[in-house]
Amino acid sequence: MGIEIAEHKSKAVANWLLLGVGMTIIQIALGGITRLTGSGLSITEWDVVTGALPPMSQAHWQELFAKYKTTPQFQLLNFDFTLSNFKFIFFWEWFHRLWARTIGLVFAIGFIYFFVKKYFKSSMIKPLVVLFLLGALQGAIGWIMVASGLEGDAVYVKPTRLALHFIFALGLLAYTYWFALSLKANAIQKSNISSQGQTKLAGIKKIAWLILVILFLQLIYGALMAGHKAANVASTWPTINGQWVPMGLFNKDSFLLNAVNNTIWIHFVHRGLAYILLALIVFWFTQMKSIRANAFWEKVKILPLIIVSIQVLLGILTILSSAHIVPGSWAEFEWFAQIHQLVGMLLLLSVVNIIYATKEI
Repeated sequence: MGIEIAEHKSKAVANWLLLGVGMTIIQIALGGITRLTGSGLSITEWDVVTGALPPMSQAHWQELFAKYKTTPQFQLLNFDFTLSNFKFIFFWEWFHRLWARTIGLVFAIGFIYFFVKKYFKSSMIKPLVVLFLLGALQGAIGWIMVASGLEGDAVYVKPTRLALHFIFALGLLAYTYWFALSLKANAIQKSNISSQGQTKLAGIKKIAWLILVILFLQLIYGALMAGHKAANVASTWPTINGQWVPMGLFNKDSFLLNAVNNTIWIHFVHRGLAYILLALIVFWFTQMKSIRANAFWEKVKILPLIIVSIQVLLGILTILSSAHIVPGSWAEFEWFAQIHQLVGMLLLLSVVNIIYATKEI
């Protein structure tokens, strides 16, 4: 009976964490919409409490619009905006921040409830502290990112800070998901496989970590692509503007500047890493498919191959549709870019699944 109660408590905490995973995926997706609609700089202040409510009067709308008019984005890019245009971009940034507050409330209320009910084991405390610190850090990075677009002649946030915000969000997502899986470990039946299978499994685990590192680098470059709006510098496929190795890869003064600011370099690397990941995951699956283990393993081992195939196709469609971007409208490119980001998150979680599954076999 005591074991059953402990398992019930761990399952409840795991489901709470998985709710947070789902909400974080939505939050990152909202961040993508905010970026694609150019809404991220519409709110010029960080009001943690009062900012949760939208403007309730015409006078308040006019006050906030007046503050937006002082930003470089309005003065240099959106100088023809009406109040109606402002309300549209304001909504997405406000909703993005509201959803972040909601995630914080869900975690705070859940934490208090489980703490009072004594659902937490001592082994859960450290991961929970890390989780809350990562959440707070992500909020701080988000404001630092926004602030970078409110100064000088910036009309958008700095791409490097956008990439930092994005990758920390993915780190938080992966950490929360891993934590939830660890609490469901009792539901994952241990498997008995041969010594030969164990040797093969060790190789699969090494490849998994290699894929995870490359994938994080690829996701950083995806954020740099978005921040620099680099998709349409080469809206052709399979070549890059008719070349396999494009001109202009080293047109900046240093390697670092090329790595983070040269749009053709960023575009080239993002494509190249996608091909490397595809090839690695295809090989990885050929190694995994011969190992028969528990039900969790059998469910998750095919997922990275399926998801990376969809992701590569979406990347190609995003690039090709970037030739037809219409400023201020939501069309094919925006849909493909948004779904491409979403599937990238699912790919990350599918790799986390495999790493965790190899731990439990």
